[in-house]
Amino acid sequence: MADPFVEIVTELQGADLHDLCDATDSAIIDGGGFGWLSPPPRQTLERYWRGVLVIPDRTLFIGRVDGTVCGAAQLVRPPANNEAQSSMATLTSNFVAPWARGQGVARMLSRAVVDEAAAQGFRFLNLDVRETQAIAIQHYEALGFECWGRNPTYAWVDGKPIAGRYYTKDLRSHS
Repeated sequence: MADPFVEIVTELQGADLHDLCDATDSAIIDGGGFGWLSPPPRQTLERYWRGVLVIPDRTLFIGRVDGTVCGAAQLVRPPANNEAQSSMATLTSNFVAPWARGQGVARMLSRAVVDEAAAQGFRFLNLDVRETQAIAIQHYEALGFECWGRNPTYAWVDGKPIAGRYYTKDLRSHS
């Protein structure tokens, strides 16, 4: 059994794309689908992940357990025309398939994004999360993210509004 690990990817082929889509489906069904409430058609997921790789301002990190893709996270840099926010990046689309949880992959994914953002010279890393995702909230707070705001109508799930939280992490003292 191989240790879990995280890597930056610039292409997804064959089994990796298939495994990433399977992991995404599993996370969505479990309620952690970074915006999706039910799994979209496979073709939509494949287009989504391929699309992420061609967006210049995004870096895709994937987590693996026993060589199988089990989760992902993205570092999103601000567009070049946003000078006022040029020191701020965003952590988004962070998830781990239920079958791979409890092995440290979520922490490794988040740390990899934090480390990469700091290495690229960003001063702050931002993220947002639904309030119903208590484990994710605990995870981010344990990593030093500070909640700075709340939106009572952040998302619409099962016919009702769900609140969301906004977080930031100061990377200036990151080592």
